[in-house]
Amino acid sequence: MLIKQLRELEEDGLVERTVFAVVPPRVDYAITAEGRALEPILLALRDWGHDWLSRRELTARADHLTA
Repeated sequence: MLIKQLRELEEDGLVERTVFAVVPPRVDYAITAEGRALEPILLALRDWGHDWLSRRELTARADHLTA
């Protein structure tokens, strides 16, 4: 499953794969400039998720206290 995700990210240009000719086999992945450009968007989604969960937890507590 992880390999599939990494391959998709590579196909989309978000990570680059480097294969080393060693035994045992070694492969490294690095984020590309295009992948790094997504950082502000991902951080905004993270912040939205935290805010949404916090509000939901407050509502659930308030409902519990008034029930």
